[in-house]
Amino acid sequence: MGPLILAFALAVAAWLLVVGDLVRRHRPAWHWYLTGYPAAAWRVVSTWRRVALLNDLAVSRLPARTLVGHLLVKGDPVRPVAPRISFPRATRMGLSVVVRLHAGQAPGTYMQAADALVHAWKVHAVRVTSPERGLVLLTASATDPLERPGLASAPAELLSALIGALETGGAWVMNLRLVPHWLIAGATRSGKSTLLARLITQLAPQPVALVGIDCKGGMELGLFTERLSTLATCRREAVAVLTALVVDMQDRMSACRTAGVRSIWELPDKLRPVPVVVLVDEIAELYLSDGTRQSKAEAEQCSTLLLRLAQLGAALGLHLVVAGQRVGSDLGPGVTALRAQLGGRICHRVNDPGTAEMTLGDLNKDAVTVAQAITAQERGVAVCTGPDGGWARARSHLTPTDEAVATARKHSGMTPELPAIERALVALEGDGE
Repeated sequence: MGPLILAFALAVAAWLLVVGDLVRRHRPAWHWYLTGYPAAAWRVVSTWRRVALLNDLAVSRLPARTLVGHLLVKGDPVRPVAPRISFPRATRMGLSVVVRLHAGQAPGTYMQAADALVHAWKVHAVRVTSPERGLVLLTASATDPLERPGLASAPAELLSALIGALETGGAWVMNLRLVPHWLIAGATRSGKSTLLARLITQLAPQPVALVGIDCKGGMELGLFTERLSTLATCRREAVAVLTALVVDMQDRMSACRTAGVRSIWELPDKLRPVPVVVLVDEIAELYLSDGTRQSKAEAEQCSTLLLRLAQLGAALGLHLVVAGQRVGSDLGPGVTALRAQLGGRICHRVNDPGTAEMTLGDLNKDAVTVAQAITAQERGVAVCTGPDGGWARARSHLTPTDEAVATARKHSGMTPELPAIERALVALEGDGE
């Protein structure tokens, strides 16, 4: 009977391994709840005290028999006490633990210990947040949720674009009504152009005007010409387009003042001008000059015009989406002033820490560290800010170029005309002749 029992046990074990592998591949959440979570919860509970001691999370508490001046009775050691934690609560592909801080502790200490927690708990990442005073929430992810993000969904709304998925599994949405201006940074092949293509495909079916400024000869935004109301392919054309938009902005101001309202969204539908989204690809091309007088003048004009649109355009339906590989103060003082007006921030993988600091540093220092950790293999992964002032890792949905071009062509009939810009470009051509 012995060999039969052994063979039967081996067959059952092999069957469980095969079934477990199938469940892991096709139902990863089920596999996590059944096998991954119990093991991870045990590691959290069993290692917490030691991890707290080694990473200065524990606080030394004096024994009861303590004399004046903190003199201890001989033989009574100072006892380090680890912070109290809740039992790990299972989440989809992760777990969360609530820590009650000792008096005098701050969440920053736990942020520094996040890597130690990752190794002790054998998880992919640990996120540290403070939902309320005196508490820290440790959220552990068993695997990278952005490695194969699912297709998120979001309700359709004017000037709102579903970009991708957040690391929490929720939808990554750029809502220009909520956050009117955005700054997107990313090195070559980091996913920046894919994100812009995704944004255009999401805005193409909406009754909005899309204005492109691509001073690389229109290599990126030129693919979507059929849906763009206009496209500037050099800085000289960009100056003309931005000047016309500023003039149009003043006309919108006059219309709002006459109607006694503070934004175009309070105007009646028949009087409301069409919203305009200005897409700028490679901001450095607008700010750098070759040293000539004309080049410097054009760079200063672009800086001033972009800043005026960013400062006054939100209530008037004029929105900026500015992208660049390198964003730094070395481009000129106007870049820092413009950055302050771009409330939405997205940082892909960058080649220098200065760009990550410029994009996210004034909002959250921790987000800068996370952005710098994005690897070349994680194309489309970025750190983005949210409307609540926080930040999250996210990944844009892959939109193939041919699909984006087809979408732009399909909705070309919805392209509004902007007469002021057309007149400005015609005048520019006349001056060139």
